[in-house]
Amino acid sequence: MTTWSLGFSSGPYQVSTSEVPDVSEHMSFLEMLDVLNESLIAKGEDPVAFDHDCREGICGMCGFMMNGKAHGGLPRTTVCQLHMRHFKNGSELYLEPWRAKAFPLVKDLAANRGALDRVIAAGGFITAPTGSAPEANAVPVGKVDSDMAMDAAACIGCGACVAACPNAAAALFTGAKIFHLGQLPQGQPERDRRALAMVQQLKLEHFGNCTSIGECLAACPKEIQMEVIVRMNHDYLKAWVRERS
Repeated sequence: MTTWSLGFSSGPYQVSTSEVPDVSEHMSFLEMLDVLNESLIAKGEDPVAFDHDCREGICGMCGFMMNGKAHGGLPRTTVCQLHMRHFKNGSELYLEPWRAKAFPLVKDLAANRGALDRVIAAGGFITAPTGSAPEANAVPVGKVDSDMAMDAAACIGCGACVAACPNAAAALFTGAKIFHLGQLPQGQPERDRRALAMVQQLKLEHFGNCTSIGECLAACPKEIQMEVIVRMNHDYLKAWVRERS
């Protein structure tokens, strides 16, 4: 068992420090925060607010910055998949929420990422009937296309790409949503509308512009590739020209 020192920042001038004793190396990071909150509640203090749900690296709820790195910086890992054995015993960890104008702070480590949901709602859908599953071979899809679509669909919308980007851009997230639908035949009817609507929503939500720095790729726990941004730009430009021709 080891005692850990945690520094929390929820604003430029709001920093607090907590000691967490008796932490096992086998605990997940969120289990360690649970232990901290239990001790704070026992002392009559407010617990540390943080988002979580599945705790299996699927839902994307748990993200925050850890020592300046999204999700702690371990490749292919979300915060909930981190374990205390990944850190040096007794070291100090500095935690802060996602920093972006589009992600207003709720409290402590919890930020409102509803802007990502609104980007999806703007165009991340298809009109092809999906109520009853059609015959699997009725619409042939090439293996390469299906694999690329599934790779892009792995995006969990955690917001790490936005938090890591110096411009607070959501291009990797939006590109993934545009790519995985546009790569399949069922997504073709809305392809132009999708690109125009989702990119426009990015502007309305005050996300920054992508300048291809690549920090988003380094921070993404699902390793979404930057090719999705190329597809987004291609689809948007093509749709913009068609709309005006």
